[in-house]
Amino acid sequence: MEQKYTQRLEKIEAELKRWLPETADSAWAEKVFPGIGKRINEETIHSLLAPLRDILSRGGKRWRPLFMTLVCETFGGGDSAIPLAPLLEFSHNASLIHDDIEDDSDERRGKPAIHSIYGVDTAINLGSFFYFLSSSCIDSCELKNKDAIYKLWTDCMRKLHLGQSMDINWHRNISLVPSIEEYYLMAAMKTGSLARLAAELGALIAGATPQAAQLMGSAAERMGVGFQILDDVKNLTTGVPGKRRGDDVVEGKKGLPVLMYLNKYPEKHGMVFYCFHVAKTDGAAVQEVDDLINALKDSGVFEEAEEKGHSLLKEMQDIFVSNDFAGCNINESGRELLKGFIKLIS
Repeated sequence: MEQKYTQRLEKIEAELKRWLPETADSAWAEKVFPGIGKRINEETIHSLLAPLRDILSRGGKRWRPLFMTLVCETFGGGDSAIPLAPLLEFSHNASLIHDDIEDDSDERRGKPAIHSIYGVDTAINLGSFFYFLSSSCIDSCELKNKDAIYKLWTDCMRKLHLGQSMDINWHRNISLVPSIEEYYLMAAMKTGSLARLAAELGALIAGATPQAAQLMGSAAERMGVGFQILDDVKNLTTGVPGKRRGDDVVEGKKGLPVLMYLNKYPEKHGMVFYCFHVAKTDGAAVQEVDDLINALKDSGVFEEAEEKGHSLLKEMQDIFVSNDFAGCNINESGRELLKGFIKLIS
């Protein structure tokens, strides 16, 4: 990534490490657990934080906190949003820990899933703690509008879990086929909600008008849907880094390419469900996974889904080309950085 973005990422990384240090002591515990932190021994602190440092150290694009920071800069807030970077990145990683348990996934970011290493009981507890640790940075920040920030975050968390619940319901019931519109709603909640939070937080902290913040949030939510669609396609074509190609078939996921295929060929329902069933029983290496992927490829739905995903990402870009955000002071250099960032991650 270009230096102009890596400089900001370094600040974000420093903030994440401040809340998740390599060696957390009683002073850290007292900050997170006021009144009892000094009574917690360091071994307990280590067992609490080691798995969280593990998943965070594996990488990840950190695009959500970077996006928030660039939105804040665009509306004239400088880097004042950086202290809230953990609110986004920790919440995202918490959802990954829980998602891997729910999907019974073996890998995350090229290494064994957290629950595979530390146990399901520990992973459930630590995934939940990661959510709540993320909110600690709200308490510690010096921003005046903490109530509004809390409201945005809790609304995002409700939507994220609603989207995950929809996704779980669909893949547990192999024969259930949601509509494409239902899929867009699920993706808006599951993936788009954190993108929306990033955009609205950045605008809010910079002092943008409510109308501008909502416009940014709505476009960012659609951008999140675009990312989910492209992720669906990658899982079934090139494979998503850190996960096995075709994992979505094993998990019975009803991604956009599958739904487009079933819309085109309703007579193929039986074949699709049979492939899901065999893959769930015997794993990703079975021939049926390749049979389904090849059928999707031959039908052209991968290209159609990719086009839809990229069009949603372009909507985000277009906002910064054509919108003057009446009533807001816009930092043009920030605007150009944000436009370039969206193009880069597209």
